[in-house]
Amino acid sequence: MHLPHSTLKQEFVKKWIMGLQRCKFSNKNMSIFERKKAIKLSADTAMASARKGLTCWSRALISNPDRPVPTTTRRASSACKKIVKRSRRIRRTAKCGAARKGQITRSIAQCLVRKRTQILKSLIPGGEFMNEVCLIEETLDYITSLRVQVDVMRSLASASARASEPHN
Repeated sequence: MHLPHSTLKQEFVKKWIMGLQRCKFSNKNMSIFERKKAIKLSADTAMASARKGLTCWSRALISNPDRPVPTTTRRASSACKKIVKRSRRIRRTAKCGAARKGQITRSIAQCLVRKRTQILKSLIPGGEFMNEVCLIEETLDYITSLRVQVDVMRSLASASARASEPHN
């Protein structure tokens, strides 16, 4: 399921270049936002096709490339804060014995896990259809692929910056 990092990079670059060539950025009326969206779409599609449909997230991206892939979500952050506040409130109000406290702690932990799993499912393409074990495996693979995408884009930006520097 896992390709070596360098092979994945090479495959991603090859697919991304092909995708960018198809985008045809020659339209001068294209806004910065439209260009950014086209570049991101071609990068996501290239990343998914570099995985050759071996993962659920790559199949989900290929089958629905216009699906927005969230970067961060404020809703998720506020949901975590609400859970923490609620757990503090429950702890303060619980004046029962140790058995009751253990039950409350277990209940809070289960709620946290459930909420965070739902958040993770919303972040991974196709994640809403995965069980917990599959979700963890897919998340690790997706993060690795995103890391490759970031590395390639940084290299490209760095090479572009060096090329545009005045030569002494």
